[in-house]
Amino acid sequence: MLKSIRRQTLPGPGEALPGRAGRMPVTNRHAVNGHPILPPFPAHLRQAMFALGCFWGAERRFWQQPGVHVTAVGYAGGITPNPTYEEVCTGLTGHAEAVLVVFDPAVISYGDLLKVFWEAHDPTQGMRQGNDVGTQYRSVIFVFDPDQRREAEESRHRYAEALRAAGYGAVTTEILDAGDFFYAEDYHQQYLAKNPGGYCGLGGTGVACVA
Repeated sequence: MLKSIRRQTLPGPGEALPGRAGRMPVTNRHAVNGHPILPPFPAHLRQAMFALGCFWGAERRFWQQPGVHVTAVGYAGGITPNPTYEEVCTGLTGHAEAVLVVFDPAVISYGDLLKVFWEAHDPTQGMRQGNDVGTQYRSVIFVFDPDQRREAEESRHRYAEALRAAGYGAVTTEILDAGDFFYAEDYHQQYLAKNPGGYCGLGGTGVACVA
């Protein structure tokens, strides 16, 4: 039995857990809209990926948006290949709890998704989100191309200014290239659709930025 640790520093390669070669088996059907959650996705759709605290509540924020084709939760930005939830909670895989968002850019823009991201959590808390403490709860935007990176960086600047004006500290959100996304266990996928009274963990700051 691995112990969950509220670790607040990322592990180095020498201390990360070894993981495994096999991918996590998941049911290839979204519990809310029935769409496949595994690629390949229809060619006209685009992908985005965000980490903003506990992925249960984060995923729901995105699947509720018009133009979002499908969402899935998993682990991103770490070292350990194909980690389990229990391993991620040790802080020894380096992963953040992340949401993969597949969307139709003709209906919802990447900028709109960034707005959901910023307003759904407090991006000034470092390795935590509210009562959820640990490296897996850090704030990250994982970008798939240079255009997404440019939009993400511009939006981070705007929200940092808005949050500073509202009395918050510095934004700690990272912007990283999207690497491997390891799907989380089946019971985590669309968790709040399967458990409507379940824990959400997201609060937000109440600070909006229209510019």
